[in-house]
Amino acid sequence: MQNEWRVTRMQREHLPHVAALETVCFSEPWSETALELLLGETAVGIVALDGEGIPVGYGSMMQALDEGQIINVAVHPKHRRKGIGASIVAALIEEGKSRGLCELSLEVRASNEAAIGLYEAFGFSVEGVRKRFYRHPAEDGLVMVRRNYSKEAGTEKC
Repeated sequence: MQNEWRVTRMQREHLPHVAALETVCFSEPWSETALELLLGETAVGIVALDGEGIPVGYGSMMQALDEGQIINVAVHPKHRRKGIGASIVAALIEEGKSRGLCELSLEVRASNEAAIGLYEAFGFSVEGVRKRFYRHPAEDGLVMVRRNYSKEAGTEKC
């Protein structure tokens, strides 16, 4: 069965839909203005578009030198468990490889077992805990890291 979505780089016209997706998925959503940061040179936004071109999921990464941080991965509840999140994470990892990044990191709610399992499947491991990192509700954040993966892309700088 062919995917009912396609993954592509986020464009300005996607921002209102991504902002709406934020409000559905997160207790402290980013505004459309804040999401504009993902269109800059040191950031990237990836969207999963349905057959009508509407974002049903998205992910973002910011870069600082040779490190990247995955900021958000969100999939609309009606579209979960279809591989969309995995496709978005894979696209972010490939973007990091193309930029020659040495590591990617992220934070995830300690209770979000589905996301933790997804990240582990992509080679991330828990390297720390940020106590009470999240609010609404208050919860610890796990710091997950994937190191030296640019070697997979043929670079030996890490």
